[in-house]
Amino acid sequence: MSLQPPSRRTFVKGLLGTTSFWLVGGHQHWAHALAAGTQAPYTPQYFTDAEWAFLEAACERIFPQDEHGPGAHALGVPEFIDRQMDTPYGRGELWYMSGPFQEGPANLGYQLSLPPRDLYRQGIAGANAYARQQRGHDFADMESQAQVELLTAFEGGAVHFNQLSARTFFEQLRKNTMEGAFSDPIHGGNRGLGGWTMLGFPGARADFMDWVNQDGAAYPFGAVSISGETA
Repeated sequence: MSLQPPSRRTFVKGLLGTTSFWLVGGHQHWAHALAAGTQAPYTPQYFTDAEWAFLEAACERIFPQDEHGPGAHALGVPEFIDRQMDTPYGRGELWYMSGPFQEGPANLGYQLSLPPRDLYRQGIAGANAYARQQRGHDFADMESQAQVELLTAFEGGAVHFNQLSARTFFEQLRKNTMEGAFSDPIHGGNRGLGGWTMLGFPGARADFMDWVNQDGAAYPFGAVSISGETA
């Protein structure tokens, strides 16, 4: 995944092109959805202040706001990730976590000895140490372009932190960022259903039988969360 803005636009346009339903107004009204979902600032429960600053900056570089819709910060992606750290997933309780640990192909699933919460702790520490070594500042204190350059280096596979591959950490962060942008808002991300509104995704509606085989017809209802929240 490239971190440059054209790829983000291509990604969103590609998702829109594969969506079966089109909301009235589509992704052009994502700002209204976010305004409706405005809430008090979130206080992280797992991440330290320094870790939280990294997370907010890095997620926004991976999924930046542009003309197609909101970025990770506006969608509450860091909140989504923080919440996940205190779940069976974050603690690594959902899969086999005993040795031996070997690097295997991606289709074999998660192969690390670290549960996600520990991967983040070590990965953020490693990323900040690398940023200070290369640029003289913590990641969150760098200019946006410098942050993109470091994340691109992490993604490329040439950088290795003390106990963790930078690429492994980047892929975990990228995956969780995308999940936070487009998951149901009950999990903390997709704030105000802004991600779904941007895509024209109707959300957790009970059925769509009235709209089967109506290719191209505008779907007149906004997105709705499992909780009943609407865009």
